[in-house]
Amino acid sequence: MGAIEQGDDLEELGELLRTAGVAVVGEMLQRRETPHPNTYLGPGKVAEAKAAAKAADANLIACDDELTARQERNLEEAIGLPVIDRTTVILDIFASHAGSAEGKLQVELAQLEYNMARMRGLWSHLERLGGGIGTRGPGETQIETDRRLARNRIAALRRRLEHVKGTRAVQRAERERAAMPTISLVGYTNAGKSTLLNAMTGSEVGVRDRLFHTLDPTTRTLRIAGRTHLLTDTVGFISKLPHQLVDAFAATLEETRRADLLVHVLDASAGEEHAAAMKAAVEGTLEEIGAGDQPRLLVLNKADLLDDDERRELRLHNPQATLISAETGEGLEELEQRIEAELAHTLRPLELLVPYADGGSLAELHELAGDVTREDTAEGVRVHALVPARLAERFARFAVA
Repeated sequence: MGAIEQGDDLEELGELLRTAGVAVVGEMLQRRETPHPNTYLGPGKVAEAKAAAKAADANLIACDDELTARQERNLEEAIGLPVIDRTTVILDIFASHAGSAEGKLQVELAQLEYNMARMRGLWSHLERLGGGIGTRGPGETQIETDRRLARNRIAALRRRLEHVKGTRAVQRAERERAAMPTISLVGYTNAGKSTLLNAMTGSEVGVRDRLFHTLDPTTRTLRIAGRTHLLTDTVGFISKLPHQLVDAFAATLEETRRADLLVHVLDASAGEEHAAAMKAAVEGTLEEIGAGDQPRLLVLNKADLLDDDERRELRLHNPQATLISAETGEGLEELEQRIEAELAHTLRPLELLVPYADGGSLAELHELAGDVTREDTAEGVRVHALVPARLAERFARFAVA
């Protein structure tokens, strides 16, 4: 396996390939103002890549960028090996990690849309059989057939995903009626979001040290100050995330757009420069999906991997962030306090007098408000509580003038 790119850092591509089950035997860099329109690399570098791949006994070339169909085809012909790009690797990882029916539909849609432009290359060996009016051969017919089948399948997948979107909307409406504050964990892939979900909620969501382990959103209840919140773990982001995936996972990412609070989990052990790049990639993706203006907290995870100097440096550069370790539990209490403070604007203070006979309303108050101040009086229970603003009207009949 070989890897080539135009930038300075192949580490992430190597990690993507490792996640896809591929061993990297060599790498190559070229700095150009713009990629070569026909072969991505310059002619001299293509010859160098061919020799290096042969010397390393590589059987595949991966490029850390998205190649055009022409660049991919020309590189394969020049080097004599299959060539894939970054998008293909990411789509392959998503395909292998998709567990739910929805996840599989989303990945298949992304793959089909990406491959539509590349279908001509699949049948280039047949195109010479025909050419011109009256001599149309099976190659062109096969291309047209495949494109039509792909378009039909894409339309069917979109219809099924619209149905999924409708189902999610019903579930979301149920949650909104319950008026529990919603929190979404967002961040670069492998930042530790699933580990944090488990640590905060006591759940046992699968966790592995690999990219894109979580594709389907997982929601668990979280109790803070006696009040129930909904905490959702979402798909991880990455730099140069293929647009096909952003579009295909629209229903999943809707959870992020509608959350009351985003908790941006950042891998603090990645080093300042790398962490800054990951943070920028996540913020760019949030803008792309329409969640750029959502209230958010920055959480620096994996503090257990840092020494004292690194901790001081991080706090200096990120004074508003919360330093935690989802693995050891360090900083989680402070994080819960920060979440509670950030969501305070969604609550309204109420002074109520609830008759003793209306025990159901009292129980509902305790569920929604968590810790309440109550006093038993002759007329009923006098309650001071913080209730989600959108539900305050439900208790208006008990309001004390």
